[in-house]
Amino acid sequence: MKKIMLCCSSGMSTSLLVKKMKEEAEKRGLPAEINAFGASEFDNQMPHYQVVLLGPQVKYMQAELAGRAAPHGVPVAVIDMIDYGMQRGDKVLDHALSLIG
Repeated sequence: MKKIMLCCSSGMSTSLLVKKMKEEAEKRGLPAEINAFGASEFDNQMPHYQVVLLGPQVKYMQAELAGRAAPHGVPVAVIDMIDYGMQRGDKVLDHALSLIG
């Protein structure tokens, strides 16, 4: 089971992308837990996931959040702005999977 967390300022703008990513994972037969949270929930939620992808609007927080995730071995990356804007669930899922390894 792949566990992917998306994070934005409130968790609202990434919720549509989560739906697209879940549809893509299901299409591939890939067991995945994908959820979106606001940045305020980062510390409580991050340890339960294998990777965190940030919405482009919170890109400025990447260094700080990556530092907090490092002791847990959880990579933190920013979602490509075009993939985010176009709601390309397949591309964002591929990005997350490449970070999980």
